[in-house]
Amino acid sequence: MKKSYKIEVDCANCANKMEEAAKKTEGVKDAVVNFMALKMNVEFEDGADVAAVMKNVLKNCKKVEDDCEIYL
Repeated sequence: MKKSYKIEVDCANCANKMEEAAKKTEGVKDAVVNFMALKMNVEFEDGADVAAVMKNVLKNCKKVEDDCEIYL
């Protein structure tokens, strides 16, 4: 399953850090951050609890870029 989320991030480098953090999160098959559109597209692994996975994605993104936001 794929979902798109609105994000808030200050720079392209920070967006890249968010993308890498999201990709490393358990339950995420792939993630792509578009800095210009301020969107994150996430593809989930089969059977993943989307809400729980996205909470972990947000937590992991906050570790690398503490002032970023993902609107769940």
